Amino acid sequence: MRRLVLLAIGAACLINAQSGAKNGEWRSYGGDLGNTHYAPLDQINADNFNKLQVAWRFKTDSLGPRAEFNLEGTPLMAKGVLYATGGTRRAVVALDAATGELLWVHSEKEGPRGANAPRQLSGRGLAYWTDGNEERILYVTPGYRLISLNAKTGMPVPGFGQGGVVDLKLDDDQQIDLITGEVGLHATPMVAKDVVIVGAAHRAGGSPKSKANVKGYVRGFDVKTGKRLWIFHTIPRPGEYGIDTWENDSWSYTGNTGSWGQVSVDEDLGLAYLPIELPTGDYFGGHRPGNGLFGESLVAVDLRTGQRKWHYQLVHHGIWDMDIPCAPILVDITINGRTVKAVAQPTKQAFLYVFNRETGVPIWPINERPVAKGDVPGEWYAPTQPFPSKPPAYDRQGLVIDDLINFTPSLRAEAEKLVAKYKIGPVFTPPVVSKIDGPLATLTLASAGGGTNWPGGSYDPETHILYVASQKSISTLGLVPAPPDLSDMKYVQGTARDGARRTTGTGADAGADSPVPAATPAPAAEAAAGTLTIQGLPLVKPPYGQISAIDLNKGEFVWQIAHGETPDNVRNSPALKGLNIPRTGRPGVVGTLITKSLVVAGEAGFFTNASGQRGAMLRAYDKASGKDAGAVFMPAPQTGTPMTYTINGKQFIVVAISGAGYSGEYVAYTLPAR
Repeated sequence: MRRLVLLAIGAACLINAQSGAKNGEWRSYGGDLGNTHYAPLDQINADNFNKLQVAWRFKTDSLGPRAEFNLEGTPLMAKGVLYATGGTRRAVVALDAATGELLWVHSEKEGPRGANAPRQLSGRGLAYWTDGNEERILYVTPGYRLISLNAKTGMPVPGFGQGGVVDLKLDDDQQIDLITGEVGLHATPMVAKDVVIVGAAHRAGGSPKSKANVKGYVRGFDVKTGKRLWIFHTIPRPGEYGIDTWENDSWSYTGNTGSWGQVSVDEDLGLAYLPIELPTGDYFGGHRPGNGLFGESLVAVDLRTGQRKWHYQLVHHGIWDMDIPCAPILVDITINGRTVKAVAQPTKQAFLYVFNRETGVPIWPINERPVAKGDVPGEWYAPTQPFPSKPPAYDRQGLVIDDLINFTPSLRAEAEKLVAKYKIGPVFTPPVVSKIDGPLATLTLASAGGGTNWPGGSYDPETHILYVASQKSISTLGLVPAPPDLSDMKYVQGTARDGARRTTGTGADAGADSPVPAATPAPAAEAAAGTLTIQGLPLVKPPYGQISAIDLNKGEFVWQIAHGETPDNVRNSPALKGLNIPRTGRPGVVGTLITKSLVVAGEAGFFTNASGQRGAMLRAYDKASGKDAGAVFMPAPQTGTPMTYTINGKQFIVVAISGAGYSGEYVAYTLPAR
């Protein structure tokens, strides 16, 4: 269905790399091309945040053959129109930004190609382009096709590709099956100086079907014609830089190494910053010996040509699924009295890596330190890994006894007994071959689920403070011999108790790039989804989710707070009866929005409030101190990063919410009429 609407035409505004959203609009996924998620608006503030009311809401149920329960989108707003993706078919909608009225909708039915896509559902959003006269919306379908739409009508642009479509499985310097080829994208395209940059994503890689997979190359296209301008080979080919980091010609068949998070661009420098994931597979790398560039590297390429300008590998020969999941944040900071153009990269491992974005030189030393070598037969181990000297890790890493639950001595003792069946240790403790008599697996924090996942962080260009949400998510890194009917890999993820983990890489798990839990029931001490628990309580001590504020002029913490209401299972636990437990925060994947005075972030997961309502809170914090600055109740958790804009003199905050039993919905909040 497509419905036409006349849109108001206003003056075009340029969005620079790290200036925040301008003129009360929100024209890029991260607010600007530097992904700061910042807007200098202050009508909504600590004095009135509690008074926010729902201005309008838009359910996405009818945008596909079934309802979606993992709506991860962040809308855009330009010239009074809000654009968003939604629904299980990843439709694009245009809404009146003041009222939420549907103006037009565009949807692609991709048949078997869409059904086989490794990255399904509505994705993270879309891109907006204008030359001051023409306006276009660009997005990537689940079936990996780049679509260009007329922003006024929702109709495909005839002169772009073939009838408004560029097939991204073609012209990719490799053969990809058009129906079953394992490549897609949840992230949005990035448009800068008439270049559209598109990355690549794959299925979750704990149990890949093969050591050979589609390679996640990154490409640039002409925004007007759809013509391919350049391609960056994230796995080098013969004669290219980095080929020597792939031993035994493993470059020739290894795949993945895509840029599945958001890309950032500095238009003035003419550089695009690509966050690259690890190669096939996530926890066993014996089929790809060597450090394997450009796996788990931040790569700066020329915006016009795709030529590599600099890179830095954050993890050598990754076997922990510490791929770079989120946008590099472009920051102008003050070091020793002078302004430095920098780029800050949040990560799953809860390190923030900060570089001069012109040269790639670290702002503070990053030291190569020896790390433990594992004993998985056939694995290749990097002897050292990079450790930033500043800022400190912003969440707990690895797993040691002091990380375990400590509400009472008996709970700690029970936790110690449970982890005795596993291997634990500091960050970069390697996976193990699972044995029924132990160790069952390596347990670690700040790995597959983060730390920080795809929402990344935010940045205030005025104060030079970066804000990043993180969680304590335990990864179970066990390996078992791959069943021949599952994979040609030597080992895949699993435990001796459960067998190999079979991953689909679609739906909610692919959205978070996390492994699907084993089908076999876990013992009583362990909850569903592979989460280790003690009497129904998390294995580790709180806070389970937090927000950190980091002064990038100094590389030091400004504040850290627990984010999110205490979960019901903790608040109501018989084991904690009589104890005064401060707010613990909630685990989950959340993004932050920064305004003139506030940090705004919704909670992940449901809780039950004092009135018996099941839902989550949209919270605000004073951005200088981290103190609570207000909260409003939402009927479901935040699943997409919030954005903000002004129209008709009113500021709005829009957030995507969804979850178990509550299908995807965009909700717009504003202050009551005076």
